[in-house]
Amino acid sequence: MSDQVVVHQQEEEWRGVAAEEIQEISHSTGLRLQARSRRLLGSLLRPHVGRTSLAIGAVIGGNLANLAGPLLIAAAIDRGIPAALDGGASILVWCVVGYALCAGLTTFLRWAFLRISGRVGQDLLLDLRGRIFRHSQRLSVGFHESYTSGKVISRLTSDVDALQDLLEEGLDSLFNAALSVAGIAIILVYLDAPLALVVVAGFLPAYLIWRWFRRRSMEAYRGTRGAIAKIIVQFVESMNGIRAVQAFRRQPRNEQIMKGFNAQFRDANTDALGVMATFTATIRTIGNVSLAIVLAWGAYRVAGGSLELGVLTAFTVYLRRFYDPFDELAMFANAYSSATAALEKISGVLEEEPSVPEPSSPVALPHARGAIRFAEVEFQYPGTKRQVLPRFSLDVPAGQTVALVGATGAGKTTLAKLVSRFYDPSAGSVQLDGVDLRSVADTDLRRAVVMVTQENFLFSGSVADNIALGRPSATRAEIEAAAAEVGAHEFIAALPDGYDTDVRKRGGRLSAGQRQMVAFARAFLADPAVLVLDEATSSLDVPTERAVQAALETVLADRTAFIIAHRLSTVLIADRVLVLDGGIVVEDGSPEELIGERGRFAALHTAWRDSLA
Repeated sequence: MSDQVVVHQQEEEWRGVAAEEIQEISHSTGLRLQARSRRLLGSLLRPHVGRTSLAIGAVIGGNLANLAGPLLIAAAIDRGIPAALDGGASILVWCVVGYALCAGLTTFLRWAFLRISGRVGQDLLLDLRGRIFRHSQRLSVGFHESYTSGKVISRLTSDVDALQDLLEEGLDSLFNAALSVAGIAIILVYLDAPLALVVVAGFLPAYLIWRWFRRRSMEAYRGTRGAIAKIIVQFVESMNGIRAVQAFRRQPRNEQIMKGFNAQFRDANTDALGVMATFTATIRTIGNVSLAIVLAWGAYRVAGGSLELGVLTAFTVYLRRFYDPFDELAMFANAYSSATAALEKISGVLEEEPSVPEPSSPVALPHARGAIRFAEVEFQYPGTKRQVLPRFSLDVPAGQTVALVGATGAGKTTLAKLVSRFYDPSAGSVQLDGVDLRSVADTDLRRAVVMVTQENFLFSGSVADNIALGRPSATRAEIEAAAAEVGAHEFIAALPDGYDTDVRKRGGRLSAGQRQMVAFARAFLADPAVLVLDEATSSLDVPTERAVQAALETVLADRTAFIIAHRLSTVLIADRVLVLDGGIVVEDGSPEELIGERGRFAALHTAWRDSLA
């Protein structure tokens, strides 16, 4: 055998081993995800055990009443009619009355089941939506920067809808079908054991096709959940950036991307429907073959006198009912597979832990002074290897205004995020008044440190509500005073409804500069010990910027502040300037000192001054 053939065989063996390992890993992952989703479903159902048990009791009672019908028909044919022909109609009357009572009881118990299960289902969904929303808000900024809002929306909408379909239709189908199959199987054996053996013989192929269906439907619905999430992400991103979409005529590209995702969703659903169709057709074939054999053999035995006609009639009625629930079981399995795939996604979000957790034993800090210390701090973003901030130490005394200057990517915003504890350092500690921020309760931290960003996000609602975001208990007089301090009162008063004007979604009713002014007023009203301004004056025109800078000098007095700005007019009001390069502080001093040293800051100052000439 040649070396080439040996190598080829080895490669084939390695491929086989790799394929088996991948299959084992995939199977193991699938089992872990299913276990996780079952835990979540169990935790959701646990508070409703009492009502769930009542609903199960109602459906059991309803099925027993429904199953009694064909037995009463058999009794009427074999006992009641012959007795009535002989002049005794009581048996026939009791069979008819019993059948009517069973029908009425079946209807009432089904109504009770639907009412109880419907209420339990809605309470469960209310609980689940609340969990997702609360947990998503609790997760750290780092999670939301990597996990798009579209995916969170998908978890809260389409994935919850999949569970709703299971609760509203699937569980009803499961209970009815399972009880019907079990009850009918017992009755078939009771009516005629030899004929029941024909039905039992069909169980093996039915079981095998059921096993195949469960595995394939789970795979198919995992594909549908992932595909619909991509569609929602693309839609949310396109609508959030609609101005850029229209300004740069990105519509064709967006449509192309959406078309691809739509095709994936269509193919995933087609696959799921194909699996369902194969299962249903196979089960119906098994049922029809079994029914044909039962009719042929049963008729032969009736003719020979070894089987009563009423028994054969009841047996065939039950047999039709026996295979019909398999369709309902398939519908439940379909809904269950879809819901399980959705719960896998939801449970994944709910099991995420904040990368910036609340301290288990927080240190009280009700009245922070504002002294900030970086002690041997290093930082790299989670999941990356690049060190954004090499090890450094820095002390900022309470009441000092520090400007952070440097090129894009120098680490200015990262440093500000550490002060605000949107991230924790990879090594070392960031301290407020000598207390590690990891030990400060979130309530105390958010009261002590406020960050104003370039984004200046406003919520739908009034201007007053947006200003009072950090202090909901503030009076109207305090809100107006905060707005006046930053020079926003005049334009707010000129709005159609003044401070009660609805700013609309994302503050769209206001200009970029006006939104920034409202964000300033919000921060000033919160009265933090530490104020972080990240490009906070970038949206202001020159006259507005001058007004804000005048207000800043008053508001920043006796308050620690970190200012990130490219406009040196804002930087010059600082007590201290830190020039960063690659996360390293390369210059540190007052604006006047650094200008006199003719270093990097001096060069920036010269360029800025020349631009004004």
